[in-house]
Amino acid sequence: MASPPDTSKTTKLERYNSYLRRVNSTKLLSASSNLLFRASLLISLLLLLFFTLNYPPLSDLSSSSSSSSTHRRLSFLSSSSSSFGGPTWERQVRHSATPRRPSGLSVLVTGAAGFVGSHASLALRKRGDGVLGLDNFNHYYDVSLKRARQDLLRARGVHVVEGDLNDSPLLSRLFDVVPFTHVLHLAAQAGVRYAMKNPQSYVASNVAGFISLLEVAKSADPQPAIVWASSSSVYGLNRQSPFSEAHRTDQPASLYAATKKAGEEIAHTYNHIYGLSLTGLRFFTVYGPWGRPDMAYFFFTKDILQGKTISLFKTQDDKEVARDFTYIDDVVKGCLGALDTAEKSTGSGGKKSGPAQLRVYNLGNTSPVPVGRLVSILEGLLGVKAKKHIIRMPRNGDVPYTHANVSLAGRDFGYRPTTDLAAGLRKFVKWYVGYYGIQSKVNKLQEGSRGGSDSK
Repeated sequence: MASPPDTSKTTKLERYNSYLRRVNSTKLLSASSNLLFRASLLISLLLLLFFTLNYPPLSDLSSSSSSSSTHRRLSFLSSSSSSFGGPTWERQVRHSATPRRPSGLSVLVTGAAGFVGSHASLALRKRGDGVLGLDNFNHYYDVSLKRARQDLLRARGVHVVEGDLNDSPLLSRLFDVVPFTHVLHLAAQAGVRYAMKNPQSYVASNVAGFISLLEVAKSADPQPAIVWASSSSVYGLNRQSPFSEAHRTDQPASLYAATKKAGEEIAHTYNHIYGLSLTGLRFFTVYGPWGRPDMAYFFFTKDILQGKTISLFKTQDDKEVARDFTYIDDVVKGCLGALDTAEKSTGSGGKKSGPAQLRVYNLGNTSPVPVGRLVSILEGLLGVKAKKHIIRMPRNGDVPYTHANVSLAGRDFGYRPTTDLAAGLRKFVKWYVGYYGIQSKVNKLQEGSRGGSDSK
């Protein structure tokens, strides 16, 4: 019987080969680890060098961050103290809104840096009422003119808070600080033609802004009486003349007019539900010193002096466009008359306790003047012949003719316009050439403004 094969040598060889593989594997692993370590070290050094060159030390960064944070906190506290909510701000607000005469009114005037708002604020202040202004200083027209009006108000002791009607917390804070007896709401997005370019601004200001104000006023204690600016534009396509408060106003010719008409309906709603006393004033083409640059009399004056051609409209049936131009002082008298005869609101804490006053009035001059006549008066005052371009009125929302019946305002608070167009434009031109530093070609301007009559 054969003996089994000897496998001892084979087993030893396999063990030796396995040992060599382990040794080689260990060497490879060691070499790889060593290479990885060196690579990681190199990358770490490069990153350290990068951050050292491009960023400050942690101590400097911490110091800078702390300083920046402190600066932001101080800026916030300073802003709060001087513009909204701090002790200094509250003192300014209370001081401005405090009446200086017995039984004087405490009036919040919105749009106080605007044309009518600044004049009305000055008139209220002059007779001893407390006046606090609110204005957002938007860029619809030259903001520097609004700032100049603000400076004029500040010099007379009227503080104007810079803020928006749609900022409900700000409005609520104002009513918390001051128990206003009245609100003269004149803030609005004005202009008929601009509504075709930026319709949303009219909804935001004339509708949403008005509602925001009414929401805060309804919950105030006491509820203020509110006098607010509607517009003659609400008469729209009305053919009856002169325009009466009894005429229909459901055919607006522009979005601006539609938002003002919406305001009248909103006023009715808040009067009916919450007992707010509300008086709407339909202004007819207000003009005068410190006026709005988007108004025809204003930019006609500018263009005539600069030798530019002005466009005069005629109606579709070739008639002259005419406006019931109303001088600013007459309109302000109407605003004050409406405030003085406004009855108290009947609600408290948002709940109505009885019927409240609801009124609407025309404030016009009762004497429509063709726009061509306005230009002729300006030519005489400026001593410059206008370059005219007669075109047919575009369908952009403008109406061809306005004429106010003011008998209702005359009966209820003695409204009587006294300034004719020639006298009013003389005062405007005197202001214009003085404000813009223009040497008029008419040497008689100063004499005429002193000797001219304001009466019709």
